[in-house]
Amino acid sequence: MPEYASIFTRAIIFFIVLIVLTRVLGKKQISEISFFEYVSGITIGSIAGEVIMGLDSSIGHGVLAITVFALITLLVDIISLKSKKFRDLVEGKRTIIIKDGKIMEDNLKKEKYSISEIDSLLRQKDVFNMADVEFAILEPKGDLSVLLKKENRPLTPKDMNMKVANDKAPQTIIMDGTIINDAMAAAGKDRNWLHTELDKLGITLENVFLGQVDSYGGLTVDVYDDKLNVPTPQVRPLLMAMLKKCQADLELFALETQSDKAKAMYNKNAKRLENAIDTLKPYLNG
Repeated sequence: MPEYASIFTRAIIFFIVLIVLTRVLGKKQISEISFFEYVSGITIGSIAGEVIMGLDSSIGHGVLAITVFALITLLVDIISLKSKKFRDLVEGKRTIIIKDGKIMEDNLKKEKYSISEIDSLLRQKDVFNMADVEFAILEPKGDLSVLLKKENRPLTPKDMNMKVANDKAPQTIIMDGTIINDAMAAAGKDRNWLHTELDKLGITLENVFLGQVDSYGGLTVDVYDDKLNVPTPQVRPLLMAMLKKCQADLELFALETQSDKAKAMYNKNAKRLENAIDTLKPYLNG
C-alpha cells in the first residue's frame, strides 16, 4: 500500500477510535479539564499521532495503547466519584485566594498565580476592586469563584420582599420557517394558536427565522428581514391595565352611590380585585 494511502487509512481508523473512546469517557473530557485529564488527553493524542504517521507500524498496538489510557481515565473517574480523598489527589483541592477582602499571599504563591492573573480573573467576573470581595476561591479546574461582600451584591427581588414569577425554559417552536412539533407540544400549544398569534403580529410562518414561547405562553419572533419591526406582544400589560381600571371604577362607584349597601359591596369587590392584582402582578408585569 502506498505511504499516503496508509496514512489516510490510519487517520480514518484512529479518528473513529478517538470518537468512540471520547463518547465513552463523556463530556468531561472536552470541558474544563483537570491535571490528570490534561495529561491523559495529551498522551492519547500523541499515541494516535505517532501511529497515524506510521512511526509505529502496528495499528493494533496503537489501538491497544489508546484503549488502555482511555480505560485508566474511565477508572479514575469512577473511583473519583466514590472517594473524595482520591478525587482531591487526582484533581486537586480548591484554594482560598481572597478572604474578607484580603489576598492570601501564601496560597497565591502555592498555586503559582500572580496578582495580575488574579486581577484578570476577577475582571472576568465583573469585579474591579478586590476590597469588594468577601471570598475568592480558586477551583481545581482553574476557575475563580467569587462572593462579593453583602453591601456590594446586586439587589434581588427577595431583598426587596417582591414576589416574582418562576421562569420556565422558553420553547423554540419555529426555526428557519419550520414548525418544531415536539417543542410545540412541550409548550402546550397547537398550530391554530400559532397561526392566530402570527396573524396578530402581521407576519407569515415563512418570514420567521426563530419563534419562541416564553414563560408566560407568549410568542416572540425574529424575522429574516431585520428592517421589519415586529410589534411586541401586549397581552399581559393590557390585562393588567384592564384590571386596574376595573378596580378604579369600583372605587369610583362606591364614592358616587348614596346606598350604604351598594357602597359596601363596591368597596368589598374593589378590595378583592386589589388582592387579585397583587397576586397576578409578578406574572403580568415585565
